[in-house]
Amino acid sequence: MNGIELRHAESDAEIAACFPVMVQLRPHLADAGELVARVRRQQQAGYRILAAWRGGAPVALAGYRFEENLVHGRFVYVDDLVTVDRERRSRLGARLLDEVGRIGREHGIRRLVLDTALDNVFAHRFYYRQGLLARALRFSREL
Repeated sequence: MNGIELRHAESDAEIAACFPVMVQLRPHLADAGELVARVRRQQQAGYRILAAWRGGAPVALAGYRFEENLVHGRFVYVDDLVTVDRERRSRLGARLLDEVGRIGREHGIRRLVLDTALDNVFAHRFYYRQGLLARALRFSREL
């Protein structure tokens, strides 16, 4: 991947720089300030953004955290995975998933989990190609 550097967005400025990428996946976010505030709150539960940077700007990202439950034991949960349109088909999503998996293995974690919308068939095909299997449906409702 010529010119791509994978690194975490750590500072407020780096997180804010991720907004144009993240808003493609999360269009309800109002602005970069809201993204920074939400990320800072989620960091209390271990959330991090691993971004693919080209020329100092993020072009793809994976938001993830380590979790534990009775179903999976310890696992890495991928909250967000998105690549800007012009970089699609450049394998950045696969590279980010591989790197998140490597980070998880470094921490003794052996399972990666993510959710995607039922109607997101392009993502489903991508995830199957990456070796992920559909193992459950998630149900939710407003409270």
